[in-house]
Amino acid sequence: MLKGRHLIEPGDLSIGELDDIMNLAARMIGEPERYLEVCRGKILATLFFEPSTRTRLSFEAAMLRLGGQTLGFAEPNASSASKGESLADTIRTVSSYADVIAMRNPKEGAALLASQHSDVPIINAGDGGHHHPTQTLTDLLTIREIKGKVGGLTIGLCGDLKFGRTVHSLAKAMSRYPGNRFVLISPPELEIPDYILSRVFKPAGVRFSQVRRLEEAIGDLDILYMTRVQKERFFNEQDYVRLKDSYILDSKKMELAPEDLCVLHPLPRVNEIATEVDSDPRAAYFRQVKYGMYARMALIARLTGYAGEMAAPDLKSGSGEVPAGAPVSLRRKGKKK
Repeated sequence: MLKGRHLIEPGDLSIGELDDIMNLAARMIGEPERYLEVCRGKILATLFFEPSTRTRLSFEAAMLRLGGQTLGFAEPNASSASKGESLADTIRTVSSYADVIAMRNPKEGAALLASQHSDVPIINAGDGGHHHPTQTLTDLLTIREIKGKVGGLTIGLCGDLKFGRTVHSLAKAMSRYPGNRFVLISPPELEIPDYILSRVFKPAGVRFSQVRRLEEAIGDLDILYMTRVQKERFFNEQDYVRLKDSYILDSKKMELAPEDLCVLHPLPRVNEIATEVDSDPRAAYFRQVKYGMYARMALIARLTGYAGEMAAPDLKSGSGEVPAGAPVSLRRKGKKK
């Protein structure tokens, strides 16, 4: 039971809990009208100390679709943080008003600190280069909706693998499902941190390879996860200018890709995916946005106490495939190659 729990990183959820959230999200996709009153009378606070469009609005839309209400701020200058109030005091105050808090903060570890001072569940909506667990839920749900499974896949991670918190969280989550293999596509300056290789991939026996050119790898992938080179993570603007166009996915590169490739991107996009790719049926990043809302709906529902359609506590997904008893839409998609 997730009621009252904090979600700071994807590892806070067991495989069974991840599967339960994805199953509930899939039911919400199929029958949204059944869940209009799940959070009636509940309040979600969105505390965003860093700019965001999709994540903040996705959280707010999720709560509104569950019948709840929202309050909060979209930038630190709109809060007492601009006057010098500590994060701990902000959280103590807001947890007196809300039933659940979604927080984004540029400082790594801020979400963990907030959880130590909150009387209600804290959902980490991004803390610096550390974690972005609800984006990971979004990614897992998108992959399972399209591929019918989250195990036994070859996943290409491309672009900024050093600073990209979405990449780090997805790598950790997908490493927990059997049979997944990673292809890490980046320039030397933006390689994935060593701790992901030594403390995540290797202990789990996950196979991985590192390449410099997208063209070398795209033909072997089931999933291509593109990321932007994030200007805000660079101390030296010259390094950013030199690397920002390192990897651009266009229609010519897509000609090298399998027919059933799934292209994902956490957004916002700058120019790493050419707009000509948007019309390709393999481009799934805008569907990914909508799945994110449903993933957050399911998570909020569970954290605030909704216990409907709960799976058995010891549910495990040994293969990463859509389990028996999952929504019909998922079982049908699970049959596709």
